[in-house]
Amino acid sequence: MNFRFAHNNFNVKNLDTSLEFYKKALDLKEVRRITQEDGSFIIVYLSDGKSDYNLELTWLRDWDRPYNLGDNEFHLAFVVYDFEAAHQRHKDMGCICFENEAMGIYFISDPDGYWLEIVPNKG
Repeated sequence: MNFRFAHNNFNVKNLDTSLEFYKKALDLKEVRRITQEDGSFIIVYLSDGKSDYNLELTWLRDWDRPYNLGDNEFHLAFVVYDFEAAHQRHKDMGCICFENEAMGIYFISDPDGYWLEIVPNKG
């Protein structure tokens, strides 16, 4: 057997807002979309254009409240080559939610409160 990562899913309250955020904050682009015929859900897959891994965003028409993300610290991590430029972009966007200067990383929060770790490329 040979397992490999395919995607993670985040459920989102406002699909258009989330798509705009992920494009602006992380340069992710839509690569596939599934729309249920009755309009009850839309699934959008985002890609960085470099790896096979996708972020899946799911919008549910009948969901009427913010998602409860619980108390755990789950997150996705992104490696970036120009850490300083990325940090400035996210600072300008106002989406930095936590910085750990000792570790040289920081986190941004998407419109639904999911945390995304930004790590400098050390290679």
